[in-house]
Amino acid sequence: MAQDWRLFQGGDTQPHDVETWPTAPPWRRFGDDARRRDQQRPLPYLISDEDRDVVNMALHLHRPLLVTGRPGTGKSTLAHAIARELKLGEVLHWPVNSRSTLTEGLYSYDAVGRLREASLKRRAEETAEAEPDIGDYLRLGALGTALLPVDKPRVLLVDELDKGDVDLPNDLLTVFEEGEFEIPELARLGEDRTIQVQISGTRKKAGIPGGWVSCRVFPVVVITSNGEREFPPAFLRRCVRLDLKQPDEQQLQRIVTMHLGEEIGARAQELIAEFVDRRSERELATDQLLNAVRLRSSGVRVDQDVLDKLFRSLNEVDA
Repeated sequence: MAQDWRLFQGGDTQPHDVETWPTAPPWRRFGDDARRRDQQRPLPYLISDEDRDVVNMALHLHRPLLVTGRPGTGKSTLAHAIARELKLGEVLHWPVNSRSTLTEGLYSYDAVGRLREASLKRRAEETAEAEPDIGDYLRLGALGTALLPVDKPRVLLVDELDKGDVDLPNDLLTVFEEGEFEIPELARLGEDRTIQVQISGTRKKAGIPGGWVSCRVFPVVVITSNGEREFPPAFLRRCVRLDLKQPDEQQLQRIVTMHLGEEIGARAQELIAEFVDRRSERELATDQLLNAVRLRSSGVRVDQDVLDKLFRSLNEVDA
């Protein structure tokens, strides 16, 4: 291997400065660097004509898009591709786990914090009238923010719904069908009250009249699933379903070229063939191939030992 690619040596190596830090791959850039990348040359999203039409069906029908497929097929990235191409703003992200509830996706209320601050204010001001604004202790979740009344829809990514509680898909049905929900803590204050509540992922606030959030246009909802369990028929019939297949060798060539350029893509054919061959025997994701191509283009000699580490099966368990 090249002698100068290892930044970290270990052992008794003395602390040293890295004069030139490695340039991040296009898909691992953040902050201002990522924003400049998106303005100059946004990351592409390769999709078949058939799959593209399914996405458009969901957009026209104002239905959630349920995307299934193996890890690394671009399920979550699809939401970002839709938001970027259609100029629908930042994607609202709700990562689902076994403890996720519908209320968590809609909003959160810090009742304990509000009571504590009210107690402190009363003590300091020696009056029972000191009551903190309830809106300061309410925050809309990703789903709740997506249902705010706006003229253009927001994109909501409900990631890995199959990891959630078995009842969560059924809990979502009413919200998806009616496009609205109630915040009981605000509804109790009366219909004539509009309370400013914090919005997910930002410091901005939105006015909630009478404790109800009702969308004006249904959000673009992309729900991903790794197929770990089946969803109830009532939920499935309310979704447009898209099953993303693993890209073949020709598609992988296009993906590498689109991400890393024509010159690097032209030199990646051998690695792509190796990846496809190994993928037939183990669970691999496309970004593992991109990692290998990127390393080699950075001057690293990608031999069999390196490939064994980069192309490690996603299902492999340490002995």
